[in-house]
Amino acid sequence: MATFPPYPTHPAGPVDGELRHPHWWQRGWVRYGALIALLALSGLVILALVRQQTGTEGFLVGLGLAVLPVPLLIAAFRWLDRVEPGPWRNTVFAFAWGACAAALIAIVANSFATRWIATTADPSRADTLGATVIAPIVEESAKAAAVLLVFLFRRRNFTGIVDGVVIAGVTATGFAFTENILYLGTAFGTDQITGDRGIASVTAATFFVRVVMSPFAHPLFTVMTGIGFGVAALSADRQHVRRVLLPLGGLLLAMGTHALWNGSSTFGEYGFFAVYGTFMLPAFALLTWLVIWTRQRELRTVREELPAYVLAGWLGPGEPFALASMRARQMARDYARHYGGKPAARAVAQYEAYATSLAFWRHRGQRGRAGADFVVRERELLDELWSRRQAARPALEYAARASAPAVAPPWPVYGVQGAYGYVPAPGAGPGYGYPAAPYTAYNPYRT
Repeated sequence: MATFPPYPTHPAGPVDGELRHPHWWQRGWVRYGALIALLALSGLVILALVRQQTGTEGFLVGLGLAVLPVPLLIAAFRWLDRVEPGPWRNTVFAFAWGACAAALIAIVANSFATRWIATTADPSRADTLGATVIAPIVEESAKAAAVLLVFLFRRRNFTGIVDGVVIAGVTATGFAFTENILYLGTAFGTDQITGDRGIASVTAATFFVRVVMSPFAHPLFTVMTGIGFGVAALSADRQHVRRVLLPLGGLLLAMGTHALWNGSSTFGEYGFFAVYGTFMLPAFALLTWLVIWTRQRELRTVREELPAYVLAGWLGPGEPFALASMRARQMARDYARHYGGKPAARAVAQYEAYATSLAFWRHRGQRGRAGADFVVRERELLDELWSRRQAARPALEYAARASAPAVAPPWPVYGVQGAYGYVPAPGAGPGYGYPAAPYTAYNPYRT
């Protein structure tokens, strides 16, 4: 087991001995307030623009139809993020940015660029150039801004590929939601003028193409940007070129696939279906496999890194196994909810999240990718686990025994295996197989 330097006794203070307060614009509530105001203003403007183009009735119809795939897509991305779930505020920010700020940027910039092409370049090809060149660049850049902001300002919540995929996918889901309101509302207005109804209407055709066949289109494009940021997050802090080029490469790939999708209608009568069948579906399947494989690799990292903390007495012998199984995690939360209510279940869920972060953090440290704050951050995560141990340990030990009662973990434990799991060794802690000495040595504020 790797030997880590001793924990610092206290954080270093200011050089001159004076406590420096941040300026008012550096305070957290000011930044949050400015961000919320920006998104709210963008939402009001985009609402007015869409309603102006579709009319009130068209807007309501478009809203009702466009919202249908949103819960499914959000649930899918949150499911991918269950190993180390990010805070809900990041998900809400990503969706709001895509639906409000990115959509507003795209509508304004695309309209301006298309009009400029029509008046100064080639009027006959303005719409085609706008859809295949301008729109992919503008829209993917606007959506990538949300991923960049989370990457820069919520770095602790952005640790790998899955986090990049989730933030990018939720941002694109919000963007597609607003765009679908516009397209479906406009289609409904067209049907009102022509008198078309039912399955042959423009609204039905638009709904089938955008909501039924390709609700994953925008998320698929932007996820490539998210993967670039995710791989960059796995790189060491000193690899500056790699951390810049990888997100740019993902963004360029997103723009390219977006341009191919938008230009499919120019490839002939069956161009759309050809691109859909030969590119979109295989790309979607490949990225789905990549994300699920990455999710399984994260669970394997948890299983491999946490036993070191078992030896140090911070975790129980069955916890690495339970934390590396999504089924066992759910069993632990259910056990805690049954015997301790919702607060206990919430504590277990937080314990699982902090333990996963600890495993990932140690994994980075083992490979030289962690910064100078490795020990401080490790201690913070251990403190979070220690404060929730009373609710989490019995639940996780139960889940470990119930999910794999006959399988011994491949690391040393403080106890001997019995018929129903691990029995504490003589002199061990109360019921979990822990010796008393590691608690005293590693946990100075034991209660």
